[in-house]
Amino acid sequence: MAERLVTFEQDGVIGTVTLRRPEKFNALDIPMLRALEAALDKAELAEGVRVVLISGEGKGFCAGGDVEAWAQLSAADFQVQWVRYGHRVFDRLARLRQPTIAVLSGHALGGGLELAAACDFRVAETQIKLGFPETSIGVVPGWSGTQRAVRRFGVQIVRRMALGGEIFLANEALALGVVDRVVETGKALDEAKAWGEKIAERGPLATEAAKLMIGIAEGEEDAAATEALASGFIALTGDLKAGVGAFKARHKPDFSRS
Repeated sequence: MAERLVTFEQDGVIGTVTLRRPEKFNALDIPMLRALEAALDKAELAEGVRVVLISGEGKGFCAGGDVEAWAQLSAADFQVQWVRYGHRVFDRLARLRQPTIAVLSGHALGGGLELAAACDFRVAETQIKLGFPETSIGVVPGWSGTQRAVRRFGVQIVRRMALGGEIFLANEALALGVVDRVVETGKALDEAKAWGEKIAERGPLATEAAKLMIGIAEGEEDAAATEALASGFIALTGDLKAGVGAFKARHKPDFSRS
């Protein structure tokens, strides 16, 4: 059953991760988060996948965290099991090696907008709404709505949503830079696939490296990204082959030809 909550499908160079809890407008609980994490692992390892789409089944992209799932948790469990684990899963999405596109065919509120913000790009249908309504029920954005969202959308935009309670329609969100493209109802998935195919025409290694470098500049990535870039470069040179060969042969490496 868990694998049904979030699925991964590949169609050529495009991989699609789909939230499948339409009766709850794809609200997230712990089983959903676990299934999402597993689907992201599949997406990153899938051979030939150059771009990953994140979508939601039914009328909602994602209604955020399921209130019924966290309302009865103790303060300690709320902090560790809910907030910190949700952060880990969203960080996994934000640091996926492939470019990602959120397919907003339904509302993205609270944790749903945080999920969309973890993607590189966002395609929204004209009828959708976006916002951070958490303070209206006495909680705060907990999955980086005050951190990643500020970096990606700007501090004043997040203030308007999280403090002022503003809910933006798709075209307002486009003007503010919260989404990247707006299409008519029913067209978001097709638009995202077409955009993804154009992205996939670019050099895959260069695209992956550029995403890492942008993440470093943005503060999304950390020291691991720098070491990954450096290690990838070294692996393409003769140094690695010369050094490993010498190690296996138990003699001093000769780097003069590498």
